[in-house]
Amino acid sequence: MDKAESQSQADSAPAPLCPLSEVQAGTSVRIKQLSASPEMSKRLRELGFCEEQRIKLLSRNPNLICQVCNARLGLSSQLADLIWVEKIKPQRLAA
Repeated sequence: MDKAESQSQADSAPAPLCPLSEVQAGTSVRIKQLSASPEMSKRLRELGFCEEQRIKLLSRNPNLICQVCNARLGLSSQLADLIWVEKIKPQRLAA
């Protein structure tokens, strides 16, 4: 396998998952899994925290403020522990 092939495979490998509570402020992520109770997962989805949804963590002191669907929502760090995400490259808006 040559270097280009190796790099191509590395680029296509899925990003590792981590809890939202471990993400640094300013990072864009995609929600991959909700590991909360069924009732809490349903409520999170109603608020916009759905699987495959892109969100941005705006701040974290001590609660987390996220931008979800053009709204800012606050979460406790305990609840953020139950939301598994992957980091993504931020989208740029077309001019």
